[in-house]
Amino acid sequence: MLNISLSLTKSLAVVLSVLLTPIRALRLRYVPLLLVYFAYGSGIFTAIAEVFWVKDSLDMSVADLAELGIWLTVPWTVKMIFGSLVDSVLIFGSNRKSYVYMGALLITISFLMMIAVVGDYSIVAAFSKKSVYIFASVIAVIGFVMQDVVADTMSTEVVDKSQSKEEIHQELASIQVLARLSLGFAIFITGWIGGELADVFKEEREVIFMIALLTPLLSILGVSLVHLNPVPVSKINKHVLFGGLAFAFFVVIMGYAQVPYAQEIVFVFSLGIVLTLLNGLIGDLSENAIRHIKMAMIVIFVYRAMPSVGASLQWWQIDVLGFDESFFAKLSAISGAIALAGMWLSAKFIVKRNIGEVLIFLTIIGTLLFLPIVAMYYDVHTLFGVEARTVALVDTALASPFDYIAQVLMLTLVAIYAPEGKKGTWFALMASLMNIALSASGLLTKYLNKIFVVSREVVSDGVVTVAQDYAQLGGLLWVVVISSCIIPIIVIIKYNPSKL
Repeated sequence: MLNISLSLTKSLAVVLSVLLTPIRALRLRYVPLLLVYFAYGSGIFTAIAEVFWVKDSLDMSVADLAELGIWLTVPWTVKMIFGSLVDSVLIFGSNRKSYVYMGALLITISFLMMIAVVGDYSIVAAFSKKSVYIFASVIAVIGFVMQDVVADTMSTEVVDKSQSKEEIHQELASIQVLARLSLGFAIFITGWIGGELADVFKEEREVIFMIALLTPLLSILGVSLVHLNPVPVSKINKHVLFGGLAFAFFVVIMGYAQVPYAQEIVFVFSLGIVLTLLNGLIGDLSENAIRHIKMAMIVIFVYRAMPSVGASLQWWQIDVLGFDESFFAKLSAISGAIALAGMWLSAKFIVKRNIGEVLIFLTIIGTLLFLPIVAMYYDVHTLFGVEARTVALVDTALASPFDYIAQVLMLTLVAIYAPEGKKGTWFALMASLMNIALSASGLLTKYLNKIFVVSREVVSDGVVTVAQDYAQLGGLLWVVVISSCIIPIIVIIKYNPSKL
């Protein structure tokens, strides 16, 4: 009995230790910074309303939306511009707060444009809905990128510098976990509420974007209250800043001129530029650190570059399975809540484990948890008398905790090796590489959706201009699930950074 009692006591102590890890790590000085991350996560508030509005109002195919998604990753790819500015250029005496304020202004303008186009206001009547939507999306992304760069930079400047090097590294890891928890909580609460309100205001969807105007106010409040360690303003890295600006100009010209294979050309150029700049920044690190980072980045790049199904999956769920705004809100709430709980409970696991082990685990789990969605397409759930909504709810609940772990591990590694005076540029370049991987994912998604053509019904002036056709969705699902399992595992085994 005594042994059993001791065993239970030890187990309880372990559980309590895990549960209390994030709480023990939290410091009052982190709260304003976490509010900026919360504001970023709150961007999902309009997501469900936007999905239904785009499906009902815009004549855009799945491939068109995938192509737009690729262009929207470009601002994330050129984060080195904002990172260099944050490191070196003061605006109104600040190289932190002023950039968050500007980002908030851009996000506000984006929401105002969406209010006008969704509400069919006359102020945008001279423009096509598609053009306004695309421009508003670009403006919002730029605003969020600016705020994200500053938040990542500030995450290294709220630590207690009086500690030992090991303790500082531990605190940096804790801040990254807390930042993801803040994001997760924002996605949980605002995604759920936004989806429920999208159902309530399905005839007046512009109301959702009016409420979303509160989002930029959160980031303004957070950055206004944050207290940072004093850091020197470094010299402008002309190669990074002007090279990034030249690349951004090149991207705009390529997109505006509609050059054939513009996205592929931009992808190759952006990958080459970021790798060159990154190689220059890590040149003064130890050889072992450089090798570790390079192997980790290969693994992360491939992991994030795998294709997705695209908008066709949600369209099928809406048209065939009858999922509505309220149900998508419930899925968002479950996903956010369980992801938050998983992040909380795995805080120690995330900090201790190596990247290769975690990503192999995530790849296998992700594949297994995607199979029920594939099975639903073939009506397997009806053979067992299970409703499609039940399958979706359970599958979402199981899959949710695994979404953020890879990014947290990478951000922790980036934070540990962030060079003094170059932190903004460092974070921006590393994040840019990961976002270029998402561009690769978008390109693969676009190609697959051109091979496996899926369409929802499009009605114009009472006439069906595009017929509903989900016949090829099954093939698309199988290609995505198989490639996303086999390719990452092979690469992870070959380039596992834990072997160093």
